[in-house]
Amino acid sequence: MWRATVLTIFPEMFPGPLGVSLAGKALAERIWSCEARDIRDSATDKHRSVDDTPAGGGPGMVMRADVLARAIDAVKNGKRPRILLSARGKPLTQARVRELAAGEGVVLVCGRFEGVDERIIEARKLEEISVGDYVLSGGEVAAFALLDACVRLLPGVMGKEASGAEESYESGLLEYPQYTKPQDFEGKPIPEVLLSGNHAKIAAWRREKAEEITKVRRPDLWDRQKGQKY
Repeated sequence: MWRATVLTIFPEMFPGPLGVSLAGKALAERIWSCEARDIRDSATDKHRSVDDTPAGGGPGMVMRADVLARAIDAVKNGKRPRILLSARGKPLTQARVRELAAGEGVVLVCGRFEGVDERIIEARKLEEISVGDYVLSGGEVAAFALLDACVRLLPGVMGKEASGAEESYESGLLEYPQYTKPQDFEGKPIPEVLLSGNHAKIAAWRREKAEEITKVRRPDLWDRQKGQKY
């Protein structure tokens, strides 16, 4: 079983959206597990405080290293990586998702406030991961994204193994356009090539469209793709 342990001050948020659809079905079938632990349980004062004012001054509060250390150390992670969802982390990629999905699971630390004490990141060797170039109120929403991306790749979760092979990022390109019934929608028909039954032509058309979309929407991915080809 692929195991996810989430350290958060809002454990009631989990499994949340991961309890429905493909992830929820896989959870019920024990393909994976989701354990949410309250970081406040590791606090030692009567107020269950997990944060304090930042050293050197400044706005907001910072999550304490000692409280987080106790919360992290209480988890038997085995070979599971410890990940801090962080706006300054390395961008989450499909390649990293595949690596995580192929392992035993993850231990996720959901930061809040202005961040966490740098010393806990260093002392517990937390891998910082970002899900985008924007700031969230906390790591929980980012944790949902990371877990959903991993769980859908676990054996037995998706209906067809091939269904994930041609998605965006798997080939280094964004996904080609998809169509279904009706054949004509508001005067716009399905491209004829997709109705031809010629699989070679369909594959060529899809590749062409994927390249066109990637060039326009993600020139960084297109440049990387060209570098791999030449």
